[in-house]
Formats: sequence, C-alpha cells, structure tokens
Amino acid sequence: MTDDSHGDGPDTPSTSPHAGDSPATSPDGVPLGDAAFPGFDATSVPPRPALPAEEAPVAAPLITAPGSAALDHNAIREQWRAARDEFGTHVSHARDQIDLANERIKERTGRDLVLAIVIGLAFGAALLASLLFIKILFVPFALAAALLGVYELSLALRGSGRRVDVVPQFIAAAFLVLSAYFLDLWLVWVTLFLAVAFVIVWRLMAQMIAKDGRTYGDILADAVIGGFVQIYVPFLAAVALILLGQEGGEWWVLSFIAIAVAADTGAYAAGLAFGRHPMAPRISPKKTWEGFGGAVIASIAAGVLLAIYLLQLPWWIGAVFGVSILLSATLGDLGESMLKRDLGIKDMSSWLPGHGGLLDRLDSILPSTIPALCLYFLFSSWTVL
Repeated sequence: MTDDSHGDGPDTPSTSPHAGDSPATSPDGVPLGDAAFPGFDATSVPPRPALPAEEAPVAAPLITAPGSAALDHNAIREQWRAARDEFGTHVSHARDQIDLANERIKERTGRDLVLAIVIGLAFGAALLASLLFIKILFVPFALAAALLGVYELSLALRGSGRRVDVVPQFIAAAFLVLSAYFLDLWLVWVTLFLAVAFVIVWRLMAQMIAKDGRTYGDILADAVIGGFVQIYVPFLAAVALILLGQEGGEWWVLSFIAIAVAADTGAYAAGLAFGRHPMAPRISPKKTWEGFGGAVIASIAAGVLLAIYLLQLPWWIGAVFGVSILLSATLGDLGESMLKRDLGIKDMSSWLPGHGGLLDRLDSILPSTIPALCLYFLFSSWTVL
C-alpha cells in the first residue's frame, strides 16, 4: 500500500525526506527519477574521486620542416669554425712564446735552438739506424762525415791565406777512412803515413809549379797544415771505424758518441741556466765552469747507464768511461775553438743551421775516438755474464 498523501497519482515518484518537495534533478534540469528508477536519491551518489596528477606530456618526435637539416648543418659548421679558430689562436700564441724564448737563447748563445734540435735528432736517427741494424752501414756515414769535415777545414784554412789542396785531401781521406774497416790494424798506420806524405808532396810540387814567390816559412806551414788536416779529421774518423770492426764494437761506438753528446748537452743546459764564471774567456768566452759541472754530471750518468745496460760492464767502468770521454770531448771543443779564433771565424761553416758547420759538432766526438778505443782493449774482457 502506497502513501498518496504527498503525490498526485501512482506514477508520481516519491521523494526523499532530505530532498525537499521538488524532485531530484540533474545539473541540466533533467529529472533523475522516473519509472525506471523509482526513488533515486542523488545525494546517495558517492563523491567523485580526485583525478590523478597529470603527467608531463611526452614530447612528440620533432618533425623538422624542409630546410631545417641544412640549418643544423650550418650551425655545426659554425661551431667547428669557431673551435678551429680558437685552436689556431692557441697554437699561434704557443709558437710566439717558443719563438720569443728561442730568440732569447739565440742572443745569449748565438745558436738557433729549434733548428739545432731538429738537425740533431735527424743525425741521431741516422746514426742509430746505421749502428743498430747492420754496422757496416756506419762506414759510408763515417766516410761522408770525414770528407765533409775535410772540405770545411780546408775552406776555412784557405780563407785565412793557407794553401790547402782539396782534391788530394779528399783522395787521401777516402783511402785512410776505408782502410780502417777493411784492412788490418798495422796497415792503417801505413795508410796514415802515405796519406800525410801524399798531401805534403802534392803541396810542394804545386808550389814549385806556381812559383809565386811565397816564403820558405809559408811553404813549410802549408805542408804541415796539409798533414794536420789528414790527422785531425780522417784519421780520427778511421779510429772510430777500427773500434767498429771489433767484436761488439758498434755498441762501444754508440756509447762513446752518446756520452760525448750527453756531455755537450749537459754543458749547454747548465751553462744556459747557471753559467756565471767563464772557463776559458780568451779561447771560448761562452763556456763556463757551471756548464762544465753539468757536463760532468751528464757524462758520468750516461757512462754508468750505458756500461750497465748496453755494454754489460760494471758501473765503475762506466764512470771511468764517462770521465775519459768528458776530458777528451772538452779538450777537443776547446782545441777547435782555439783554431777558429786563430783563423778569425765563428763557425767552420753555415751548412747546419743552429750548429754552424759539421766540424762544430764533431769537435768533441773526433778526439773521443782515441780513449774509446783504448778503453775497449782495456775493459772489453770485463763483460758481466
């Protein structure tokens, strides 16, 4: 039984006592109660749950318009150009700094340091290649150095007024150098005598043909100087080849040259950094006692290391080796400086930029061949097994 006291008929929906007198409607004014849903109470609908937090939208793949790839390529090119220009600026700045330092060193020592290093490395590479692989390859190397040294010295002497015949000097030097490697030791001494006699006789005969009125003293000086050229350059180079021809001699040749170079380098570096007290101002004003101290340290260290790791000798023999080469190299350097001062020249030639002439680099190596050969015969049997 239904209660009709509040409705107009049986089809009239009943309302909730909490809904008021008007039927429940939607926000749009549409009645929510009808015959299909009698007694629908809108207030009984649970509250709407909170919406989840919105996630950041995923960026869609960038679709570039036509021509945008070219724009990106241009941007990359501009960045590359900027990086290249910056690198070029740094390189130019570093080069300016090196040139400035090189000029300061050149003003102090009279040598172009950069060129000196490059040429020194080139000669060192050729020397190592000739000694490490096939030692006979050192023979043409030594022959070329001897002939070039003879030519330099002959030109320097002729520039001072001496009569030196270049062609006979070349012939005698070639025979003397080659005999040291291919002939017995006693024949080398015979070849030396013949070479000296050959250039002296040639000079005397040339003077007789010339009849230019030179004094007896000048003629005798020319003859003696011609013989000196053969002894100073080809014979000392021949001694190096005598050492090369011995068993394991290539390692001794490499060692004494390395010690001479180390002494020269140590003297140069120490003299440049600490040089204050001239060693022989009348002969070579730029040589200092501080530089000599650097040469002592470098030569002894090189001698000890080479004796232990290359020659398989006790360390004290390496120290003796280093001191011996140091003394001969220093005397050879001072001797050549005295010769150049007597001739009134600064360098033997200008063929090697940063070094002067070839003899300016061989002045300490050539005299060192004598103690190196003597020490070989004295200590080669002390090899550490």
